[in-house]
Amino acid sequence: MTQTALLERSDNKCELCGNTNNLDSYTLPPDNIPSFDKSILVCDNCMKQINQDEPMDSNHWRCLTESMWNENLPVQVMSYRLLSRLNSESWAQDALDMMYLDDDALAWAKATGDGQKKDESLIHKDSNGVQLESGDTVVLIKDLNVKGTSFTAKRGTAVRKISLELDNPEHISGKVNGQTIVILTKYVKKS
Repeated sequence: MTQTALLERSDNKCELCGNTNNLDSYTLPPDNIPSFDKSILVCDNCMKQINQDEPMDSNHWRCLTESMWNENLPVQVMSYRLLSRLNSESWAQDALDMMYLDDDALAWAKATGDGQKKDESLIHKDSNGVQLESGDTVVLIKDLNVKGTSFTAKRGTAVRKISLELDNPEHISGKVNGQTIVILTKYVKKS
């Protein structure tokens, strides 16, 4: 039923780019139950880029400067999210600056975090300035005395599957000699 209603609402066209081939409904996250008020009709090309199965083609998405004015809220919200992903493009940033969504619609548009910059103060970096991610393997670049134990973590020791300390970008944790320890990021390098 939703697909038929979307086809009627969109005049059998992708609600983002206007393509008429390979159309399918897309329910906007975080919702996962298809409904007319939370879905849009998109072509295969748009769907692949929305789902990040293919890289964003900024020239394809210039169509957002029109779809952002669509009368249907789900189309506006998806346009906002995609423009946010493309905000390094000056035309996309200009479109975002012109766009208006009420508070509830804006909250829905921002619900997935598309295009939002990470807080630089919470990015974990190794001794060389390389960004660390949870699950990475690092190598100690200095012998470290482990507090509360009688062993020293030796330089060159690989620490696998590290965890990031969410409240402190200078701390990671990982297992050395079977014991989980907290390590300062300035004493490791990503391998």
